[in-house]
Amino acid sequence: MTPDAHAPKKQPAKRRPAGGRPPKFGVPSRAITLTLPEETLNDLLKIDRDRSQAIVKLTKSALGKDESPRSMVEVVEMVADIGLLVVGPSALLRRIPFLHLVEVSAGRYLMALAPGNDVKSLEIAITDIVDDLPEREERERALLLELLGHLRKLRKKDRVSMAELLFVSLKQVGVIASTGILQIASF
Repeated sequence: MTPDAHAPKKQPAKRRPAGGRPPKFGVPSRAITLTLPEETLNDLLKIDRDRSQAIVKLTKSALGKDESPRSMVEVVEMVADIGLLVVGPSALLRRIPFLHLVEVSAGRYLMALAPGNDVKSLEIAITDIVDDLPEREERERALLLELLGHLRKLRKKDRVSMAELLFVSLKQVGVIASTGILQIASF
């Protein structure tokens, strides 16, 4: 017998999944190439030393998916006793042709209606979208139903009024202004 015959046999090393690194997020992910300003790259390091983790944290925060979630629909006081409805991001709201979402902060939007439309037409458009929405669209459904609840309550209590909002077209060389209607909710 050789001296190594009694030695324990070496177990083959366990291999990591293809790619060599353990999963970073614990959910399906993929690598992307992203070009960002140096200032933004430095700012991301202030949030997390792993920039991809910083981006995930900021995205969750903007979408209200972080530890301290905020409502997807809020009435934000603009002046004394006057508020504006502010909504989170929604791909489906963007499909309503007469509704413009005006970003006022990261992931927060004012709703501006094109002239000739009112809160009732907005309610109908949102209801139609919800009726045709697949069950898997949980986040969109929750946002739309919350928004419908606010709109109905405010309309029934006669607490919604319309105001003009000035939009300026940037497509043309000259300055041509067009107006839209801004949805205003009173407290």
